[in-house]
Amino acid sequence: MTVTIDATLDRAGTGPFQKRLLGIFGLVWAADAMQVLAVGFTAASIAATFGLTVPQALQTGTLFFLGMLIGAYAFGKLADRYGRRRVLLVTVACDAIFGLLSVFSPNFVILLALRFLTGVAVGGTLPVDYAMMAEFLPAKNRGRWLVLLEGFWAVGTVIVAVTAWVVSSLGLVDGWRWIFAVTALPALIGIWLRLWVPESPMYLVKTGKAAEAKTVLNQILETNGKAPLGAAETVFLPAAEGSQSLLSPSLRRRTLLILSVWFLVSVSYYGVFTWMPARLAGEGFGFVRGYGFLVLVALAQIPGYALAAYGVEKWGRRPTLIGFLLLSAAGCVLFTLASGSAALIAASILLMSFALLGTWGALYAFTPELFPTALRGTGMGSAGAMARLGGLLAPSAVALLVAQSFTAAIGLFAALLIVGAVAAVFIDSETRQTALT
Repeated sequence: MTVTIDATLDRAGTGPFQKRLLGIFGLVWAADAMQVLAVGFTAASIAATFGLTVPQALQTGTLFFLGMLIGAYAFGKLADRYGRRRVLLVTVACDAIFGLLSVFSPNFVILLALRFLTGVAVGGTLPVDYAMMAEFLPAKNRGRWLVLLEGFWAVGTVIVAVTAWVVSSLGLVDGWRWIFAVTALPALIGIWLRLWVPESPMYLVKTGKAAEAKTVLNQILETNGKAPLGAAETVFLPAAEGSQSLLSPSLRRRTLLILSVWFLVSVSYYGVFTWMPARLAGEGFGFVRGYGFLVLVALAQIPGYALAAYGVEKWGRRPTLIGFLLLSAAGCVLFTLASGSAALIAASILLMSFALLGTWGALYAFTPELFPTALRGTGMGSAGAMARLGGLLAPSAVALLVAQSFTAAIGLFAALLIVGAVAAVFIDSETRQTALT
């Protein structure tokens, strides 16, 4: 008797096994958020330590994002070729090691090198985390759990903002070292926790290891209090026809469209949150750079994730993504209409934080389901690379426009988000409660 992996996962349901998995993946996902956002919180302190200007110190961010771009694409392909678990352990170990070594950098050149290597590792965790998490979840509530995993980004955001606030309040010398130390801790813990995570049963079946896949599935069933598969039962994964590459005829349209959405959202997200605080502070709205307000902005992300988690299962992945993209654009439009009103500016920033992070939640739930198991890591890696490309290009691409008119720049982000919503409309798939292949 044969049984599909999805049917077995449906039988197992979501219980202690998935909760443990969410906690382990979520811990390192929060660490990744802390590593990414530490760029903005450490620049001034790094500049003071090494006698640099702040723009020079921000090169740590440029090298970090370049590393993330390379790591996302490279490790995504490696995860499809050599297995999720192996790549998972390598990326988390490198994240912890290079992140911790950054704390002890004796000069700026070594710091740049270590931040680049940390970025490669952090970028590599993205495709593995989401490909693997998706492959351990039943179809009926897979989207909600994937959004919950993305929600740990908000946890990391709050932690790094509070850490920077404490470091600043205490006036600690070389505050950036303390911030990098805190950002490295979750990954250090995560190395040992991730040893518990087994290989994906879907990957095992795809590579001809059905017996090992059955062992993993029985582990899930037994952990969740369900009866294991019988001795006569064998597991299989339905074949995905015509999907030898991301640009094969059956996948080309969805690949190009979803990658364009990732790029457009990233340019808008990093464009808004890179330029907005400094520019507004220079125009007399200094509260936007205060740590208290930054924590509030981070907390606004949490209900965004919650609504996305509800929407991807209630309304579907694509409608939820489109809705959040349009809501993000509305936040940008509200900012352009603020006309110097501190209350409207604060409201528009909070709305953008809420909506853009809900957008990311829907994207992370939708994207791994668009690709078959043999290409899921590659697909997620390519998406991550597009996101980092957007993050790299956002500051330089909009610098000239910002110099002319900051309001026009925010209006441009609104337009890009609307284009992203239009692209999402034409994606030829809705994956709510759909079995993975």
